[in-house]
Amino acid sequence: MVPLEKLAQITERFEYIEAAMADGSGDIAALGKEYSDLRPVVEEIAAYRQLLGDISEAEAMLDDPEMAELAQEELPALKERQPGLEQSLRLALLPKDAADAGSAILEIRPGTGGDEASLFAGDLLRMYQRYAETQGWRFEIIEESSTELGGIKEVVANVAGSGVFARMKYESGVHRVQRVPTTESGGRIHTSAATVAVLPEAVDVDIQIDAQDIRIDTMRASGAGGQHVNTTDSAVRITHIPTGIVVTSSEKSQHRNREIAMNVLKARLYDAERQRIDSERSADRASQVGSGDRSERIRTYNFPQGRMTDHRINLTLYKLDQVMQGDLDETIDALIADAQATMLAEIEA
Repeated sequence: MVPLEKLAQITERFEYIEAAMADGSGDIAALGKEYSDLRPVVEEIAAYRQLLGDISEAEAMLDDPEMAELAQEELPALKERQPGLEQSLRLALLPKDAADAGSAILEIRPGTGGDEASLFAGDLLRMYQRYAETQGWRFEIIEESSTELGGIKEVVANVAGSGVFARMKYESGVHRVQRVPTTESGGRIHTSAATVAVLPEAVDVDIQIDAQDIRIDTMRASGAGGQHVNTTDSAVRITHIPTGIVVTSSEKSQHRNREIAMNVLKARLYDAERQRIDSERSADRASQVGSGDRSERIRTYNFPQGRMTDHRINLTLYKLDQVMQGDLDETIDALIADAQATMLAEIEA
């Protein structure tokens, strides 16, 4: 049963914010954000209260001989809706990750497996590009280093749009592939891996960087394989001295490179701080879905069997071709549902 007292408090807070915004009093930006966060919750509360009211009215009608038959017809359908509305309301009341609504920085690097791992990293990059297209997100590659065979040594991309991090954060971890590499003449199946990191894009209010804590170097940029060498020192490398984090950007504009590199640096520092806080809150967080543990093997892509298995929730799909084309919604939806169920169990325990 959802506590009605808590629902009343949330509704009262929402009405107060609504009145304050109408009066133009207070911090309008902060009030606007809280208003938008609370609105879907209040809508769920209103629907739930309406249902309770309808049930109460129907039960009262049972004592009226003229209305009893109608009430007996309506009550089963009304009560059948109650568990579903209560579950929706519980989910709406779950604590929100402040970063969920924003964009994300995506980093992909090959792991064990040599050239095959680099080729698989490239496959993952294309998979996420296609998924971003289906979601209507903007996918911008910030830094990319390629191999001679067309694989990826490292790629950093900005995925911009509403709710990107909420869905993409579950992709962080080690992705394993089992297939016959194009470089293998004997037809043997090899196992390789690539690491994916999804970082919430930080804004100035999230992380501040002291100018004395960074060193900015400019250098000459070059394309894949050393081609298209830039004759000016436009590439930018930023080193965050306290942590040793190094970020580079090699676009044509030095000014744009500084902006890109600073954004990536902020995202990495913001992510590190989030993980530190989360680790303090929960010693076993690394075992939870969406923990962001870069060393956790989260998924296997088995090409001979056409199978993708997500090990965190024991989900196996025999549609690997579609998955590699960016069909990730079924997997991500299942991960979100599992994470929500875990949170509900912890709250209600």
